[in-house]
Amino acid sequence: MTDESQKKSGRSFTDEELQDLVASTDSGGRNPSNRIVAILIATTAFLWSLFQLWIAQPQLWFGQYLPVLNSSQTRPVHLAFAMLLAFLAYPALKSSPRDRVPILDWVLAIAGAGCASYVFLFSRELAATARAGLPTQTQIFVGAVGIVLLLEASRRALGPALTIVGAVFLLYAWMGQGWLIPDIIAHSGLSFTSIVNAQWLDTNGVFGIPLGVSTAFVFLFVLFGALLDKAGAGNYFIQLAFAGLGALRGGPAKAAVVGSAMTGLISGSSIANVVTTGTFTIPLMKRVGFSSEKAGAVEVASSVNGQIMPPVMGAAAFLMVEFVGISYVEVIKHAFIPAVISYIALVYIVHLEALKLDMPALGPAVNLGRMFAKIAAGFVVTGLAFTGLVWAIQALRGAAPGISDWLVLAVLGLAYVLMVRTSARRPDLALDDPNARQIRLPSVAEVFPTGLHYLLPILVLVWFLMIEMQSPGKSAFYAVAVMLFIIVTQRPLKALFRGEDAGQALRAGFGDLIEGMIAGARNMIGIGVATAAAGIIVATVTKTPIGTELAGLVEMLSGGHLFIMLLLVGLFSLVLGMGLPTTANYIVVSSLMASVVVTLGAQEGLIVPLIAAHLFVFYFGIMADVTPPVGLASFAAAAVSGGDPIKTGFTAFFYSMRTAALPFLFIYNPTLILYGVDLGTWAGLLQAAGIFVVATIAMLLFAAATQGYFLAPSRLWESAALLLVAFTLFVPGFWLDRIMPRFEERPPTELAQAFDAAEPGETVRFVVSGPDFTTGRPTRLTVVHTIAEEAPETGRAEAAGLFLLPEEGRLFMDEPMFGTDYQQRLQGFDFYGAERVEVTTLQSPADRPPKQLFYIPALLLLGLVVALQRRRQTKPAF
Repeated sequence: MTDESQKKSGRSFTDEELQDLVASTDSGGRNPSNRIVAILIATTAFLWSLFQLWIAQPQLWFGQYLPVLNSSQTRPVHLAFAMLLAFLAYPALKSSPRDRVPILDWVLAIAGAGCASYVFLFSRELAATARAGLPTQTQIFVGAVGIVLLLEASRRALGPALTIVGAVFLLYAWMGQGWLIPDIIAHSGLSFTSIVNAQWLDTNGVFGIPLGVSTAFVFLFVLFGALLDKAGAGNYFIQLAFAGLGALRGGPAKAAVVGSAMTGLISGSSIANVVTTGTFTIPLMKRVGFSSEKAGAVEVASSVNGQIMPPVMGAAAFLMVEFVGISYVEVIKHAFIPAVISYIALVYIVHLEALKLDMPALGPAVNLGRMFAKIAAGFVVTGLAFTGLVWAIQALRGAAPGISDWLVLAVLGLAYVLMVRTSARRPDLALDDPNARQIRLPSVAEVFPTGLHYLLPILVLVWFLMIEMQSPGKSAFYAVAVMLFIIVTQRPLKALFRGEDAGQALRAGFGDLIEGMIAGARNMIGIGVATAAAGIIVATVTKTPIGTELAGLVEMLSGGHLFIMLLLVGLFSLVLGMGLPTTANYIVVSSLMASVVVTLGAQEGLIVPLIAAHLFVFYFGIMADVTPPVGLASFAAAAVSGGDPIKTGFTAFFYSMRTAALPFLFIYNPTLILYGVDLGTWAGLLQAAGIFVVATIAMLLFAAATQGYFLAPSRLWESAALLLVAFTLFVPGFWLDRIMPRFEERPPTELAQAFDAAEPGETVRFVVSGPDFTTGRPTRLTVVHTIAEEAPETGRAEAAGLFLLPEEGRLFMDEPMFGTDYQQRLQGFDFYGAERVEVTTLQSPADRPPKQLFYIPALLLLGLVVALQRRRQTKPAF
């Protein structure tokens, strides 16, 4: 290949270069040649993992021997480890040495860890001084140095974006006003002392909720993923996906999608996901006819989507628990359907690409429809088996409560031994050479038994989360404990069953354990630093007017239109996410924008659930990993494929359009995220199944429309028709709302009676109008009140904190009672101005036909497109 063509198409990197790319992004690119220094860094990482397991141990059996730490003590230690490793593992500049640690980095590492440890060591003194508003000069000095070093650690581990954003927010907090600061968010400025106190010495800044989530939950899940991968589960998932899908048209691409989805279950890094699965799947995709750019783009789209796949979701799932105030299981419930249908659609997009290019299969062709049917049957069988397991254990606990847990543990151990014995009868899995002349497709029957024991820790995790309803931290601890046992014992057990040297295998097992613990800690450096640095933004939002007045600024920019505002928020997330990791981007944008989406939705009469707003922000933050010119995952994929990174990024963005469309859809139709659907009843389960089926069909039609191919190449009007059908299936209520109003208006003076007449669990909806507290301009807000079970029989409105003042057929309001929910919800109104705050209307649901009636014309239009394309069809659609 000539130099010129190499410049055009890029070049394929070696395995060593690819691993260096992942390391420099995820775990630190420095690899000291000095053995003592290398051992010191590895030991520090190992001790960090040990510390996290110690504080996560749920029974606290060590309480009589060692002190039990609370969250305000564990967070500084967590950050101390992260900052120490950040300066030791990440070089300051590209030109900085990678084979040694310069003296300056040693000084910065010790100083950074010391500033964080100061908060731990002197927590009592800080409670009596700084946190009471009386910081000492020493404390201010330590805090100021700590903030600067944290921003530098962030720059090294994550790039300059978060450091710049954090510095801008600190400047805004200090200056308060200036020609770059809009009047609506201007303030008098905070003193240097109060900024340092709020950011470093208090419990709500750097050491606030984001870092707390990283300490309590995220580390254990990242460690769990690292141990699973070290044990061989990542390779197992890739091989399983390839065995199941490799024989289809464009099979390697479909295997890349499914393999990345399974890897995404245990990984929070899209770049590591790209390199792990891409080094095998991208060459095979090119082999069956994908261009370098398209092969890289498929891997990018599938790997980035791994971050929307529960249970880890790139650490965002745990942050949503704290920010939204719902349980972890609820977050998983809301995130599940969008993630699954997004992956199904990506498999279909790949299939359409294979059809358009008439790609061959790597082996005897297999029908895609039949394959989906088998997968669906597998899910049903798995669900029935899991349900049977739940009933069996519940029956055992009822019959023998004293020994049931020990019996379950014994059965789990026996199942593990039998699974390893089954695996030992087959050779260990190894990835084939994707560039070999002959590719032999393994069968599912060959691959599936070799890694059954990897499913046990995942089963334990799901059991404690979903059935025992334990916290994410406690559930992850038990899953990690099982994983630690497996990673140590799987090798010696296999050696025993194969008649090999068990002692040597046991030593190798302990080696895997140590390497997995170190890898887990090094993968956490960036997340630990990111959550701490993002705490600077969160604290600034709470200490300055930007948190309360940003809604007015965004409303002004969007002209008060929710859809335009959503576009602005999506764009803001994309731009910010170009330089921030997913977790930091989600923290920053959600703290600024999530409540704004809810508020402006209420002003338009649309009640947007807070979880929907948070998922909206999260999805667009993920898209930044794809979007050129900075999409890091696209550069990683181009390094594997030898393609052009910018072209790869644009193609991946095109493939990911379904991920960008989904957030808008569940804002306007929250049932897509199962909001308001009770999965504890058969009716709720059937409703969820119906939502899933309809949403999947709609997403497949959306994919076909954007790809310009359905049964045959689509004409422009056919693609437009498919988009219309998909939109109608996703949001059928949109058309019904155009014809008939959703609510009937009743006199506002009936509000108090409506509160008293409603049954517990029912809602009362009304509209409040009045002057805005900041601008004085008229504003309106739609309020939905849910009647609580403990609400009194009469006087419910007053009990909820509302002071209603009926006068001559109108209903005015006084300021709600202090400390009630309504004080927060109505704080945007000025109750003391010349214009009075008034309830303008009471709304009750209108009697109208079901919105699903619009499925009929949509399906008729789909039938017309199918009939026309069948005439031009030249190859099977599946």
